[in-house]
Amino acid sequence: MSGVLRAFTIGLTAFLTVVDLFATQAILPALTRAYGVSPAEMGFAVNATTIGMAAGGLAVALFGRHLDRRRGILASLALLALPTALLATMPDLPLFTLLRIAQGLCMSTAFALTLAHLGEHTSAADTAGAFAAYITGNVASNLFGRLLAAGLVDHWGLAANFHIFAALNFAGAILVWFSVERTPPMRLADMSHGHPFDSFLVHLANPALRAAFAIGFLILFAFIGTFTYVNFVLVRPPFSVGMMMLGVVYFVFLPSIVTTPLAGKVAARIGTRPALWSAFALAAAGLPFLLADTLSAVLAGLALLAVGTFFAQATATGFVGRAATVDRGAASGLYLASYFLGGLTGSAVLGVLFDRLGWTACVAGIGVSLALGALLATRLVLMHPGQAARNTRQPATL
Repeated sequence: MSGVLRAFTIGLTAFLTVVDLFATQAILPALTRAYGVSPAEMGFAVNATTIGMAAGGLAVALFGRHLDRRRGILASLALLALPTALLATMPDLPLFTLLRIAQGLCMSTAFALTLAHLGEHTSAADTAGAFAAYITGNVASNLFGRLLAAGLVDHWGLAANFHIFAALNFAGAILVWFSVERTPPMRLADMSHGHPFDSFLVHLANPALRAAFAIGFLILFAFIGTFTYVNFVLVRPPFSVGMMMLGVVYFVFLPSIVTTPLAGKVAARIGTRPALWSAFALAAAGLPFLLADTLSAVLAGLALLAVGTFFAQATATGFVGRAATVDRGAASGLYLASYFLGGLTGSAVLGVLFDRLGWTACVAGIGVSLALGALLATRLVLMHPGQAARNTRQPATL
């Protein structure tokens, strides 16, 4: 398989894995009206996927070392179609929330196992590029998934939207069946007979990995806070954007599809920390535009924040793959658990700020999270081989 085709296949797999995650945000106003609840309540229910995502990441970190990567990804994507289809029945809000959690569990398991597969079966030179291709597929799902959801709801209603997304989930399983090769499990050096928690302790004893996990938390905190609650800003005066136009708004993700694949090369050229600082600075530069009263300015702010956060995500994910000295599956699972917990926390905390204090307070909270991420980036320094070996032999207690 050529390099371009391989990158496209990796990106398409990511697209079909997480297309449900953020597409539903584009129809938040329609769901809020249908269920007759507040923006914060519906925002929490829709973003409850992050609970399942975090749980799935932890499960893979604990038990994924002995899982067949291909079979695990296949099963996760096939099962994902079930809760997606059940959402079309428009269940009550608690059941809606539970189905979104189930979606998150399936998506995260597939996501973490794919990252582990890439880390284990990609050469060191190609790892950053493979991860960047996967994150680019994630970016594309944010754009085209939202466009599709908004268009489907506008023309055929909420139920049709969930039926079609269930079909996309199953298409992801078919793609994996034909594109992911059967490979023997990787032997985990020095830990093949250890308890899964040994891997946790090794990774958490690494200051750089701890910082990377926290950075992941803050990236999705900022992203979720922005792209969940800006929908409610845009459908109100002075913007009064309609449902179909709300989907078109998400063309702001288009620049990220171009810039995100460059993250691996940029990090290799200037270093992980400068790459992250640049990404956070770019995202922060968009925040003042989010408070403007013209649609073009808000769109510019959203585009800057999307480019910055996706670039940071690709950079941080690549760093975790390089910094993990053993059991990359556990490291990827811990990173994803932290990342999606950040999304859940962002949805809850920034939702309260939005409901009680308004959009300006919500944007201020986003700014704080970006600043903390830039500060933590100072700790992203790879351990030298001797230190890594000592940590592998003797996991530190926390």
